[in-house]
Amino acid sequence: MRILITGAAGQLGRSLQVTLRSHSLIAVDIDQLDISQLDAVRAAVQSYRPDVVINAAAFNEVDTAETDPAPAYKGNALAPRNLAVATAAQGIPLVHVSTDYVFDGASTRAYHEFDRPNPRSVYGASKLAGEEAVRELNHRHYVIRTAWLYHPIGCNFPNAMRSLAERPSVRVVSDQYGSPTYAPHLADAIGRLITTDAFGTYHLAGQGGTSWFDFTRTLYSDLGITTPVHPVPTAEFPRPAPRPRYSVLTTVQDPCILLPRWEEGVRAFAAALRDGT
Repeated sequence: MRILITGAAGQLGRSLQVTLRSHSLIAVDIDQLDISQLDAVRAAVQSYRPDVVINAAAFNEVDTAETDPAPAYKGNALAPRNLAVATAAQGIPLVHVSTDYVFDGASTRAYHEFDRPNPRSVYGASKLAGEEAVRELNHRHYVIRTAWLYHPIGCNFPNAMRSLAERPSVRVVSDQYGSPTYAPHLADAIGRLITTDAFGTYHLAGQGGTSWFDFTRTLYSDLGITTPVHPVPTAEFPRPAPRPRYSVLTTVQDPCILLPRWEEGVRAFAAALRDGT
């Protein structure tokens, strides 16, 4: 299979290149292909002629988007729209990765694929706009929602917590809940999904749910870090963009593709750091 991956330098893009290495890959980042430019996207799709396109690119600066929404909509809505237009014209399936931020977090149970989105932030609204464009413009689509994504390399929550471990103690929010997702696990699931031709919307995230506080405690335990971790409410860390209070994801889709439990992702993350991989 010939696969075009956009956002190749990111956490998911890196993982996809490892998982899908037995295929013929064209891995590009913004320096090689600016997917916010429709003409460039059309030319790339026509030139590379992939069997499937996986869009792992996104604008993820959640707080910046609240005061400067244009880059968020350019990266999260316009860019996937362009990919949908160009791939549909060639009859090529498109995989587009979205987020738990499309939900408001008011639920008391895990969100499944048929729950109604209601984003509270500009970032979430821009990601929902991208989802809607992909669904409307390319019927051969896989829209994948994930959450709390992390990888041994990159700017993410676990790596931030590792850097804070040198402090006497660490305070972590305990009243926000989600589904931590180890990027290589997500990449493996995407690799399985694209063989199904079962187009639609999927929730692919680490199974189960936890708080940032318990996520950190599990991370420190697996890394052998003894720094004390103290729970605090969200109010102690005010941010420009509202966060979903509860955005645990689950799936009711068929085929039912499940990732490992979130704790297994933390263990794999810790093992990768120890092995230097």
